[in-house]
Amino acid sequence: MAEKLDAPTSSTDGGPKEAIANGGPKAIIKNVDMSEDMQQESVDIASAALEKYNIEKDIAAQIKKEFDRRHGPTWHVVVGKNFGSYVTHETKHFIYFYIGSLAILIWKS
Repeated sequence: MAEKLDAPTSSTDGGPKEAIANGGPKAIIKNVDMSEDMQQESVDIASAALEKYNIEKDIAAQIKKEFDRRHGPTWHVVVGKNFGSYVTHETKHFIYFYIGSLAILIWKS
C-alpha cells in the first residue's frame, strides 16, 4: 500500500511556491507532492475543464473523471474560491494550485 501523508491547505494561503504557464491564465502552485510531469498534466486537465464548464462542481467532476481514467481510482477534487482542507493522500499524488482566482485541490487516496 502506498504511503499516506497529511496535507493542510487553505484557499487563502500565502505566496506562491511555483508557477506554470500553460497558454491560458498562469497556474500558481501553492502546495505539491507530485512529479513535475504530473503537475503540468494537472494544470492542463484543469485548464481544459475550465474552458468547458462554468460551474465549480462540474469543473471538479471533469477533473476527477479524467484523473481516474488516466491514473486509476481513487482521485478527489475540490474547486472553489474559499475553502480550507486537511487531507490524507498517497505519496506523490497531491497538488493544490490556483488558475486565476479559482483554487483547485487534487489528491489520490
